[in-house]
Amino acid sequence: MQLSKDVKPISYLKAKTAEVIKEVQNRKNIIITQNGEAKAVICDIKSFENLQNSITMLKLIIQSENDIENGQIFNQDEMFDSLEKKIFE
Repeated sequence: MQLSKDVKPISYLKAKTAEVIKEVQNRKNIIITQNGEAKAVICDIKSFENLQNSITMLKLIIQSENDIENGQIFNQDEMFDSLEKKIFE
């Protein structure tokens, strides 16, 4: 990413919204500034979804690591037995 090309003032966004959308559809993030400060990042929907999925996966990994540290683990047979009881009973 070349920040010098990817940083745009909010006036640019207002004047050239369609152009900005075309840029982000090519997987290019645009940083929007207001009064000289970065205020927002515009990205395409697929990149946003991937980011959200990555965050969710990281949260699950952290939760799993915490469960292991706290001894809250089940062996595979116990887990499947528990699931079968919930599903079939």
